[in-house]
Amino acid sequence: MAKPKISVNNSALPLFKKLCDEAEYYGAIVEETSSGATLVDVGLNATGGFIAGEMVTEICLGGYGRANIIPVQYGDVVLPSVFVQTDHPAIATLGSQFAGWRIKGEGFSAIGSGPARALALKPKRIYEEIEYKDEADVAVLVLETEQKPPEEVIQRIAEKCKVTPKNLFVVIFSTTSLTGSTQVSGRIVETGLHKLSKVGLDPLVVKHAWGYAPIVPLHPSSDEAMGRTNDAILYGGISYYTVDVEDDEKLEEIVRSAPSSSSKMLEEAQRLAKKMPRFLDIFKEAGLDFYKIDPNIFAPAVVVVNNMRTGKIFRAGNLNVEVLKGSVGLS
Repeated sequence: MAKPKISVNNSALPLFKKLCDEAEYYGAIVEETSSGATLVDVGLNATGGFIAGEMVTEICLGGYGRANIIPVQYGDVVLPSVFVQTDHPAIATLGSQFAGWRIKGEGFSAIGSGPARALALKPKRIYEEIEYKDEADVAVLVLETEQKPPEEVIQRIAEKCKVTPKNLFVVIFSTTSLTGSTQVSGRIVETGLHKLSKVGLDPLVVKHAWGYAPIVPLHPSSDEAMGRTNDAILYGGISYYTVDVEDDEKLEEIVRSAPSSSSKMLEEAQRLAKKMPRFLDIFKEAGLDFYKIDPNIFAPAVVVVNNMRTGKIFRAGNLNVEVLKGSVGLS
């Protein structure tokens, strides 16, 4: 594989260093582990917040996307929402942001995302699909977790990324934090592109993308927070893609299968509950194991695709404001 011109780790590192240099501004706590890795807490013991959430989203995108917080009206409720855009969709989202690295240790678990995945190739199939691999000598990793990673986990991550611990840079936060809530909603473009690729679209034909999703009110329970943040995307998220393809008929069929509402698991849950279920209900059915949930459910409520070759626009799905409001206790 030819050496790529884009390095998500090298591009994300200045953003990580900005977090460190302006720790007070971002509500961050910076520390060096015993092996020399740099750890930045922006929502575990640290305060973090909206601005940190924007920055973490951009770090997750490997520096090849932008995130901004805007107010959006959902029915009769206005919620802060994170708007994300990228001109490098495949690499920035699937090659970097996708939460595809499950990290475990004794008494420790975390969902890993961000540029370091492109060094460890987690999961390998995605990097084969998008024909990308980073070759940086630094690794930037983002961990959604309820604990600080122990030293043995830090060293294992460095080994997987083929870097020394002193060249490993890790962001940590809890799902219950405002940073955590913001960056989950900041995955709106990534979840849509991942779903589109699973139902038949080559991610390399996607040239530009944007999307937005609400940032939900916080909850002290990590399970409840996990439910609320995923409901933000499943029921309140919109993503838009500009693609270059030849077959509009096939593209229309793909788009129809892309929204969260097309998931068989969601359809079955709706049939049994006689209503659209909250993500937390599904999470509990999966034994509170994020990785046992049907991956097809992770998609925006609405997916829009513009074929730049023909000018056609295809749209599928609908916002479900009532479920969203119920999820966050506003109904």
